[in-house]
Amino acid sequence: MIGGFLAGLVTANAFEWYMHKYMLHEHARKKDSFWRFHYMDHHKNAIKQNFEDSDYEQPLLKEWNGQSKEAASLLGAAVAVTPLFPFAPGFTSALWFSAANYYVVHKKSHMDPAWGYKYLPWHYDHHMGPDSEKNWCVTFPLWDYVMGTREVYKGTEREKKDIATGRRKPPVEQPKTVLRKVA
Repeated sequence: MIGGFLAGLVTANAFEWYMHKYMLHEHARKKDSFWRFHYMDHHKNAIKQNFEDSDYEQPLLKEWNGQSKEAASLLGAAVAVTPLFPFAPGFTSALWFSAANYYVVHKKSHMDPAWGYKYLPWHYDHHMGPDSEKNWCVTFPLWDYVMGTREVYKGTEREKKDIATGRRKPPVEQPKTVLRKVA
């Protein structure tokens, strides 16, 4: 069962890489694509809002937007693999876990950019780095390393230069110091 679970984690990460690269980017460029929300809305929000995506602030089922489409797709994938459970319970459980984990960490990273910057630097690199056609994995960059698509941006001289020249805002806003007049 443990071996099946580990195989499921690796498979889910590969699927995450594939879906992000081919469906959420390449296929999403087509005007009539279901996946267009990711490329046209999610990426636009992340760039404009310095890695934040305010669509995640709305209740999940309030409207049919990027967040609800993402959740529906993940739920659909989880349901699709359910028939495997009697034959491969560990593997299937890992796929279910991975779908839920993807939604939770992806949402958290875009609602709390400081958290995402710290704990998912590869995902920050995907959105804020110079090449959004790299760093396809969200939860863990295993398949980016395997496929040669991991490109580090966070903490590099390029990031520092982009911040210094105003091309990028600082990734983590420092709290403003409030000066109080002492009576």
